[in-house]
Amino acid sequence: MKMKKTTGVAKGAPSGFVISLGIHAAAILLAGMLVVFNVVQKEEKKFVPPKPVDRPKMKLKKPKVKVKKSSKPKATARIVTKVKRASMPDIQLPEMAGMMDGIAGGVGGFEIMPGQETGNLFGESVTVGNDFVGTFYDFKRNRSGRSIPMAPDTMMQEIKNFIISGWKPAKLARFYRSPKKLYTTFFCIPTVQSILGPTCFGENDTGGWCWMAHYKGQLVYPEDITFRFWGNGDDIMLVRVDGKLALNACWPTSAEPVFASLWSSSSSDSRKHPLGNQRSVVGDWITLKAGEPLDMEVLIGEGPGGLFESLLAVEVQGVDYPKNEIYLGPKLPIFKTEALTRDQIEAVHEKLYPTDASVTEGPVFKDYFAKSSDTPDAAALEPVPVVEPAPQESTALRIWTALSGKTLEAEYVTLMGREVVVKSKRGKQIKLPLSQLCPEDIEFVALKNPPKYDIDFTKTSVMIPPPVMTPHLDQDPRPLRMQDYTFGVRLRQMNNVKYEHELTVEYFAIADEVDGDNRILVERNEGTFIPFETEKGTFIMTGEPTRITSQALRATAPIRGAKYGGFLIVISDKTGDIVQYKASHENLMDMVDILRTFPIGKHFNKVGERVDPPRPTEGDRPTWNW
Repeated sequence: MKMKKTTGVAKGAPSGFVISLGIHAAAILLAGMLVVFNVVQKEEKKFVPPKPVDRPKMKLKKPKVKVKKSSKPKATARIVTKVKRASMPDIQLPEMAGMMDGIAGGVGGFEIMPGQETGNLFGESVTVGNDFVGTFYDFKRNRSGRSIPMAPDTMMQEIKNFIISGWKPAKLARFYRSPKKLYTTFFCIPTVQSILGPTCFGENDTGGWCWMAHYKGQLVYPEDITFRFWGNGDDIMLVRVDGKLALNACWPTSAEPVFASLWSSSSSDSRKHPLGNQRSVVGDWITLKAGEPLDMEVLIGEGPGGLFESLLAVEVQGVDYPKNEIYLGPKLPIFKTEALTRDQIEAVHEKLYPTDASVTEGPVFKDYFAKSSDTPDAAALEPVPVVEPAPQESTALRIWTALSGKTLEAEYVTLMGREVVVKSKRGKQIKLPLSQLCPEDIEFVALKNPPKYDIDFTKTSVMIPPPVMTPHLDQDPRPLRMQDYTFGVRLRQMNNVKYEHELTVEYFAIADEVDGDNRILVERNEGTFIPFETEKGTFIMTGEPTRITSQALRATAPIRGAKYGGFLIVISDKTGDIVQYKASHENLMDMVDILRTFPIGKHFNKVGERVDPPRPTEGDRPTWNW
């Protein structure tokens, strides 16, 4: 039978045709995919910063109660107690002699006055350009700060080896050296507790024995001059000029013999005249050429502990000096490279016997002189015409304004209920309803009627045990009394006045001289508050502890120093007007403006004038040395 042909693809079609058709379909699909991937490419991402977000700002509110220390309290005759400190790492800082020597040698143009910090007898923390830089050594500790066995005799031998080596700091490298430097322009430390040396260098955690301070600087003068040093050290004072010892003024029975083989005085005046608590040693004559500096070094230190002293005076050849009224020796000026400030003078005078040396007179060893601010210019000497002040009207008169716009010039008298009593220019008293006055007048009346307070001055005290001075003395016959006072104010509102304005309270803590008639400002503090916002109408403010000390340097010597003496409390409104006060002595209120700016720790008399502290008397001087 003959088969009938059909058109198209049908079952039974040739396999080659089907395979060919599949291959072409796959090729077309692949080509399409390639075209799609070439056209649709991933775009590079670009950073678009977000739109700024508006964040609501919180409105800061003024603190309602704040306490502000207007001046940090300072202790009188302060001795710092021990505090816990971290150990120093086993690293010794290298000497920076090149840089320090250049600064200490007297750089022209430095006009900074020294002693503006505390009047520190051992030096200040800021250089003035023509001072001596001091380095502190503690022979009781190794270079990392750990305690090691040490006795005064052993320390003296270590210092002697240091001198024989040419005063090389490497010779003392195994002992602790403080990182803090002090800069001084004079060497006049009258009798003080030996622990003061370490504490001034910031070493509060060490005792007052077996320590030394090494000062380096330059000796220079603008003119040719020949002079010699007079000195006394308890225990160590050694002076080196131009590489040679020029003075060994150490304590005569202990330290001086150790260094006698290195230098001894050739003057017949040596050890004849008092300087502090011992007779002074006279040094060699030194000649300086005008403007030519010589290197100078000073060693001071303490052996067994207890009391310390370091006094260095100058005798210029050919100058006649006044005689000590009691011991007939010369009253010489102290060595200095800058005129002392008032704080420094007071610090020295408080402990220096008046007959021993002059602090303000004598040569100043520097090669330049700043223009004295005390020297008046020619223009200042011109007579100034006196202008009579024009008479002024009473400041109590003010313009009162009603809500209706009417005004009245009158003086405020008092507030009676809801009416204000005023007095016109003609003296007539008028009552103004408080509800009819403008807001400014209402506020004025409110300020004139602050709440009344019961005012208390609070004080607590803690007796502080004396610090360990030395283990080398069996007993210390010098009674030392140290008290830490915490002062404050407590105000209790006595009426129901609703007062919504700020008040300021100030208190001034006063000490009395034990050995004088004057007073000392030991603390000043202030705070502000709004009576309406205080809890139960009570405001309390306290300060930081303030140390007050007194002491007799010897068992037979009189007590010197300070004791708590009184207070002044002042409450002022926001305009500065004083609205209430309380005082232990009524005349303190007369000097409130003076006390607001008076330096803390300084002495003042009964009318508020700054005065020097009491000076020691011959009763303080040890008699066994004469």
